Amino acid sequence: MEQLYQNYTEEDRTVWRTLFDRQMKNLEKVVSQTYLDAIEVVNFRNDKIPDFKEVDEILGKTTGWGMHAVPCISEQREFFELLSKKRFTATTWLRKMSQLDYLEEPDMFHDVFGHVPLLSNAAYTGFFQGISEIAMKHLNDPKAIELLGRIYWFTIEFGLIRENDKLKIYGAGVISSSGETEYCQKSETKWIDFDVKQILASPFSTDKIQDKYFVIESFDQLFNSLPLIETELNTLLIGMRA
Repeated sequence: MEQLYQNYTEEDRTVWRTLFDRQMKNLEKVVSQTYLDAIEVVNFRNDKIPDFKEVDEILGKTTGWGMHAVPCISEQREFFELLSKKRFTATTWLRKMSQLDYLEEPDMFHDVFGHVPLLSNAAYTGFFQGISEIAMKHLNDPKAIELLGRIYWFTIEFGLIRENDKLKIYGAGVISSSGETEYCQKSETKWIDFDVKQILASPFSTDKIQDKYFVIESFDQLFNSLPLIETELNTLLIGMRA
């Protein structure tokens, strides 16, 4: 599959511009500076839907990553296999104007606006690829994939980072959602220092606002946690089989 760029409609362009402007305003003071820098690196702007070919060229020169167009959410095997090869799966379709505030299945705005800019960051992509390489060893073990899904969920999708003693957003699920962006900053929200054991013990729900967020100190911390993630995962799996 490929992105048929010429097929985007005026409504598609309006949706991208509306969501981009709204989220950049929402994120201005609360998103990681690394993300803001990365937006500039990949040259995302409100008046142009990202062209995957152009993005591939930029990412190829920075981290060696690239994009792989898919029609919908990828099956786990395909998803992890592509990640292990530095290819991020992304849909090419955009929601309708009537769906600006809620969408059941992730569209291009979530996949591209939320995830792609940070693919220009070496430590972030090192962690991303490392998780996929662990997953590749357990593709036939649903429990292992479920547990790794918790790591992915509470970092790549809904992670927060501490920058200059302030909590900032880096998770794509927060970055692409106005509701999640607002909620994660509220005082009643539970903020937890990054803890591999606790994340592995934390189920999550995909159909509601999150009730807790794990906070990292840096992307290097994420990358350096990979050996511990693999060790703790294997320990849990052995315990379940005993």
